Amino acid sequence: MTRRWYVVRTKPNSDKLADTTLRREGLETFSPQVETPIEGNQRKRIPLFPGYLFLNCDVYEQDRPEVSRMPGVLGWVRFGSEVPWVSDEVISELKRRVDAFDRQGGMWEKFESGQVVQVSHGKIEGLATVLESPSSPESRVNVLLDFMGRQVRAEVPWLSLSASPENNDDVAQGRRRRTRGRGRWINGFGPRASVRA
Repeated sequence: MTRRWYVVRTKPNSDKLADTTLRREGLETFSPQVETPIEGNQRKRIPLFPGYLFLNCDVYEQDRPEVSRMPGVLGWVRFGSEVPWVSDEVISELKRRVDAFDRQGGMWEKFESGQVVQVSHGKIEGLATVLESPSSPESRVNVLLDFMGRQVRAEVPWLSLSASPENNDDVAQGRRRRTRGRGRWINGFGPRASVRA
């Protein structure tokens, strides 16, 4: 038979151990990892498919190592009794995409203009609307921040933003319109809102 790419399952948080173990056995592996920003403008490489890695071998070889007995490895990904393989073209495309991710600054959430986000930066905390999409994870982001009942323009680091758990459209609409017109407040806004709370 011929050597092909197969998928191997790894134990929780053991991708690196499994990869190292398989390589020591002389096997070719591919564990796609992408850069991701962490605190302090530093970067860390994380697995693109946690819990899985690709192994290039012949699964029908008589003297192949028993991967399920190796440290960090659970075994082959199977469909019934069959161990499916992945084409060289798919592996090449994955490698190309990982390189493209890294050239674009790694794996990071690119908040869109108009998106409602949660801001947590120093003493500033609350919902804000992104005014301009950030160009990189190191950039500062212009936002409209809800502050004491009004919207204030602020510039905050990308790392201090996270996706708002609430529905962005509902929050954004509620923020844009606080009255019904002619000074009639919508429920939850206005001078009486704090009295009711």
